[in-house]
Amino acid sequence: IFSNKSITGTLYLTATHLIYRELDKENPKEIWVVNIVKIHKNLSLTTVGCPLAIQCKNFRVVHFIIPRERDCHDIYNSLLKLSRPVSFDDLCAFSYNPKQTEQKRVMGWNLINLNDEYQRMGVPNNIWQLTDVNRNYKICDTYPTDLYVPISASKPIIVGSSKFRSKGRFPTLSYFFQQNQAAICRCSQPLSGFSARCLEDEHMLQAISKANPNSRFMYVMDTRPKLNAMANRAAGKGYENEDNYSNIRFQFVGIENIHVMRASLQKVVEVCGSKALSVNDFLCGLESSGWLRHIRAVLDAASLLAKAVGQEGASVLVHCSDGWDRTAQVCSLGSLLLDPYYRTMKGFMVLIEKDWISFGHKFTDRCGQLDGDPKEISPVFTQFIECVWHLTEQFPRAFEYSEVYLLEIHEHVHSCQFGNFIGNCQKEREEMSIKQKTHSLWPYLLENQHKYLNPLYDSNLSCTQEILEPSGVSFNFKFWRSMYHQFDHAMHPRQSRLNLVCSLSEQNNQLEKEIQKLREASCIRVLFLNSHARKSNRKTYLSAWQLYILSVKVEFVKSILFDLLLWTDCPEISGSGQPAPQK
Repeated sequence: IFSNKSITGTLYLTATHLIYRELDKENPKEIWVVNIVKIHKNLSLTTVGCPLAIQCKNFRVVHFIIPRERDCHDIYNSLLKLSRPVSFDDLCAFSYNPKQTEQKRVMGWNLINLNDEYQRMGVPNNIWQLTDVNRNYKICDTYPTDLYVPISASKPIIVGSSKFRSKGRFPTLSYFFQQNQAAICRCSQPLSGFSARCLEDEHMLQAISKANPNSRFMYVMDTRPKLNAMANRAAGKGYENEDNYSNIRFQFVGIENIHVMRASLQKVVEVCGSKALSVNDFLCGLESSGWLRHIRAVLDAASLLAKAVGQEGASVLVHCSDGWDRTAQVCSLGSLLLDPYYRTMKGFMVLIEKDWISFGHKFTDRCGQLDGDPKEISPVFTQFIECVWHLTEQFPRAFEYSEVYLLEIHEHVHSCQFGNFIGNCQKEREEMSIKQKTHSLWPYLLENQHKYLNPLYDSNLSCTQEILEPSGVSFNFKFWRSMYHQFDHAMHPRQSRLNLVCSLSEQNNQLEKEIQKLREASCIRVLFLNSHARKSNRKTYLSAWQLYILSVKVEFVKSILFDLLLWTDCPEISGSGQPAPQK
């Protein structure tokens, strides 16, 4: 089943997993039932049984042939019910018990404190303050309670602005660039219609602009295509009128909506599932899906944001329609390009907590965790993860984590094993007592961080080359095989460059440890030369010879590593974005 080769075994179904144990094999294969997105039955009856195909949210596709049609029907109905839970209590996170103490579980949730993160950025300060205007989610139930606004923005201004913004999501701080005091702020679209205006909202944007003394203007970045934003005006929404706001420069960046993205990914899945396609048909199918064009659009917007903040020193206000999908993508990726901290393992967790979880990305709706409206499902977070992967490909020495880390996070967004991604906003999570009833994903990842480390990471280089400037050239965007074909073991096997570098790096570390041991042993022997001169001299000579041999091995491994990096067709390891020299 899990390959092109027919395998015979037994199928087990639990409340949380579909388990397949191959005949005469010890290790079973498991699928989270909540990870199942589609089930197909009776595709074409065979003489040996009834076919059953299962498609998962992590792009695994498995095929079973059940001997009896009645059994197949029962399995189908059971999977259909289990894969579409109707309440949060049915999710695995509320029953998951990793056998750890209550103290350790609580410590896991306290691992990340977003107020500490804002202090790392340098706020609060003399221009930005922590406001309690949203205490108890009083004016916006999809925002966090702790929000940072300009000191000059009074509570009446904030409240008035929230009434003029969709879902009450008024402009607030997402990231503060301490070097030049420019800021990334986020909100939702204004309820302007064709002519409406709001003085409080205008004063709010003016306060954000004046909070940056190094720039005479600020950007307002609408992440939607202009036609979509204009269509929203008919519904009483829309975008900012530059005539009503002083010192703003308005710009559309043209990222499509959740429905276009859902359809695009479905085309990618269909292309990947077609085994008999020629290379030309596969590439044409990938192109017609538009998926890589959408990825490029998101990265281009993030790059534009980072340049405005980091190079021009201008503050930027980002919004889409409701400010929890495209806004989250662009703000988080822009921060990632600006700040090397977010390129570390811990920093990436903080980034997700800040721009996705706390600011109310609708994980439950977008990931289809519960049985609900299928039109609300969209791969917004999947796109973000893929954009980060493209950045790791362009700047392989700038990131502490490898693609394995990204894939692991993506897996657990859909598994619902941990509580971090359950719910659509912080208020929902508090009402469900997520932190009291479930476990956090972040301690689990940190305990296993050796699996996710990037051997090419250079922390010094990452800090000196602080702002990343990704190339938007078309040939830099490619199909992410490890995401969309990670479970296809029938494909021609190949060893990735990264895995080879990891293996050689580990071998090099072991050899260096042996050299250090021999050096220490050699020094100890020298101390006893007086008592056993001839014998000791011989041992010292042997140790020196062993030391020499191991040193040669280390240099040989290092030369292989260097050659391997020259052979790669990735951009220059320094992260300049230029092609590497070929050998």
